[in-house]
Amino acid sequence: MTSINEQLETIRRGTVEIILEEDLENKLKKSAESGKPLIVKQGFDPTKPDIHLGHTVGIRKLAQMQDMGHQIVFLIGDFTAMIGDPSGRSEIRTRMTKKEVVENAQTYAEQVSALLDLSKIKIEYNSKWCSKMGFEDVLELASQYTVARMLERDDFEKRYKSNQPISILEFLYPLIQGYDSVALKADIELGGNDQKFNLLVGREIQKAYGMDPQVIITMPLLVGTDGIDKMSKSLDNYIGINEPPNEMFGKIMSIPDSLLYDYFVLLTDLPMDELDSIKRNLETGDINPMIHKKRLAREIIDFYHSPEAAAKAQEEFERVFSQKGLPDEIATCGFHSENNSVWIIKMLTESGLCSSNGEARRMIKQGAVSIDGEKVESPEIDIDISFERLVKVGKRKFMKVVASS
Repeated sequence: MTSINEQLETIRRGTVEIILEEDLENKLKKSAESGKPLIVKQGFDPTKPDIHLGHTVGIRKLAQMQDMGHQIVFLIGDFTAMIGDPSGRSEIRTRMTKKEVVENAQTYAEQVSALLDLSKIKIEYNSKWCSKMGFEDVLELASQYTVARMLERDDFEKRYKSNQPISILEFLYPLIQGYDSVALKADIELGGNDQKFNLLVGREIQKAYGMDPQVIITMPLLVGTDGIDKMSKSLDNYIGINEPPNEMFGKIMSIPDSLLYDYFVLLTDLPMDELDSIKRNLETGDINPMIHKKRLAREIIDFYHSPEAAAKAQEEFERVFSQKGLPDEIATCGFHSENNSVWIIKMLTESGLCSSNGEARRMIKQGAVSIDGEKVESPEIDIDISFERLVKVGKRKFMKVVASS
């Protein structure tokens, strides 16, 4: 059993804020004295089907607390996802359908098994209690918070002052998230630092229902591979935990050097003294950042795949990019065409090299698309596919394209 100080030191690693740390220490002491584990909750709205490294920042903290013997509740917000979290929104979010939410939620437990021992955690869905609430229950919940307090929220305040609409439904989101903590009797709740308002509301709602308020632990938002915005599938700056090792390695190698230290702290279990050394190296330039970047990629791929997969991914990366070679295996995509030609945009999207016409045009404009080593200059050209063509998009995506009979 780890000591209270050891638990506190582990919990502090990589966190933005603990509210209140004194309360956390008291809860840990009471837990140790009574032998009763703390209930540690984090909620995830299944708005997308896949979990990326940005999601794992909080999940890794849950795993640390699971190792301490506390009860982890992995809360899937299948009910709140149909409202939509207003955090950071400048406009009303489009509501998801129940079918979309359920389909996305089904993949979550399987994906987090790489980080959490599913036999020891509780996986809950907040529809379990939210769907049973009558209108009288909702009125009681709504009476616990004021509109004035809601408008203290930065994004609500900005929208209100600029005459942007705010729906009553959006006001309900933090109240329901807070009620989740009541239903689960949460001692601690984790969330991204953009969730601070919602988490603080949870403390107030617990007090209103006669409970000791939960401790809040906020985690930083992982910046995506572009080095600008938080990691997000919609911004295509993400690294999925289920992606093939070669793809993961290439994406990690593409991140700006300025993100390296944060990625090591938030995504690996390397001891802090080693991380301090890496930080000094990055600041002084004593060691080429590429060496640390390869280490980071191996650590992450080793965790989600295997050491063998990590070694092969590095070998492939070095062969393709350092030695200007080609991957060992390149998929072939056949296009049916009466005149043995295909529009470049169609080629890129239907082969899966680009996710949309817009992305295809953007990549061509950026000079990131080549065919047989020649850069594609225009998004309006047709490509002769009467013979096999090698298409490259960005630094990592290759495809052989040819006409099919």
